[in-house]
Amino acid sequence: MARSSLSSRFRRLDIDQFDENRFVEEPDGADAGTEAGSGAGPAEGDGGPGPELLDPLCRTGDMLRAFHAALQNSPTNTKNPAAKERAQEMVLKVLTSFKGSEIEQAVNSLDSSGIDLLMKYIYKGFEKPTENSSAILLQWHEKALAVGGLGSIVRVLTARKTV
Repeated sequence: MARSSLSSRFRRLDIDQFDENRFVEEPDGADAGTEAGSGAGPAEGDGGPGPELLDPLCRTGDMLRAFHAALQNSPTNTKNPAAKERAQEMVLKVLTSFKGSEIEQAVNSLDSSGIDLLMKYIYKGFEKPTENSSAILLQWHEKALAVGGLGSIVRVLTARKTV
């Protein structure tokens, strides 16, 4: 037998850590603490975008900036349902304020993770429809599907972190 096959060093490697189906519960503040310090998202207790941030942008007609602010400040790392509900209402308000001709430009301005986040909010909006919101959300879904493809839908439906 060869000398290298007698070595037992390879047995010290935990191969289960590489299993993509293995679920490890992260501590509550693990993700939120790193993102809040970098400015990439809200803090754990933050409820996402508020009316004080988005209402002036919507009133001035700067819908693209309001759209990006709503998605950038979404509380995906919090377990506070009230904060998630408030953020969902604000994003839905911004989405329904868009004109049909501006939707494609807004969707094209997002990266792949932004498309996935938008899809999460679209599906969340379908769960609790309001007057005429389903028709608008279908327009958003059509444009997001064209840019993100079917992979975006699969990633949203299998994601562990919800909005």
